[in-house]
Amino acid sequence: MEPLYTLALGPEWLSPEYLIGHFGLIGILVIVFAESGFFAFLPGDSLLFTAGLFVASGDISQPLWLVCTLIAASAIIGDQVGYLLGKFFGPKLFNRPNSKVFKKENLDAAHDFMEKHGPKAIVLARFVPIIRTFAPMVAGASAMKYRTFLTFNIVGGILWGAGVTVLGYQLGQFEIIKKNVEPIFIGIVLISVIPVIFEVLKARKTKKAEAAAGPAQPGYPQQEQPPGPGQRGRHAKR
Repeated sequence: MEPLYTLALGPEWLSPEYLIGHFGLIGILVIVFAESGFFAFLPGDSLLFTAGLFVASGDISQPLWLVCTLIAASAIIGDQVGYLLGKFFGPKLFNRPNSKVFKKENLDAAHDFMEKHGPKAIVLARFVPIIRTFAPMVAGASAMKYRTFLTFNIVGGILWGAGVTVLGYQLGQFEIIKKNVEPIFIGIVLISVIPVIFEVLKARKTKKAEAAAGPAQPGYPQQEQPPGPGQRGRHAKR
């Protein structure tokens, strides 16, 4: 398969074809590991999809089952590292007063999100760029039970790591897919960031609504409470 440089998605050296062509399966595993736990802004979804295409075309000589197993394992181990980083360093990071990213409010909000949506958030985060990098750190910093995190981390790692790779492999059997890889990459990225855009817009709407409501106006008299049994007598004598 000839390399197709997806310049629309970033620099050439970050394109999946360049990475796989120069570093092979080892490069895929390193990037999946890093993006899963501590380093965002890497081509996760498109990289896995391309890996499936390359297995189908023979550019990756290893069998599909081995590629999927190693990718899923790298994703799971990467999340484990992210969880430990969040557990041991998260509170210090989120308590930094001048930090624009690691704010205490963000930790509290993430904890509330975990409480509301449950551990399934760890699985869903796998399919959202950037979020999948910080989700395990937030889980560790917010003291999610390790056994719970591990269970859903394994499920998410397999569904994402093996699922996207198998999808690329299956679609790689069609010639029309091979000839339109770059538009497919762009589509994958756009679909992946839709949940992020939705959450950002939702948060802005909520913030505007709270700002419009404003704080409670001072100066209004508080409603008097009816006197208790012991007070009625005194009021009556007066």
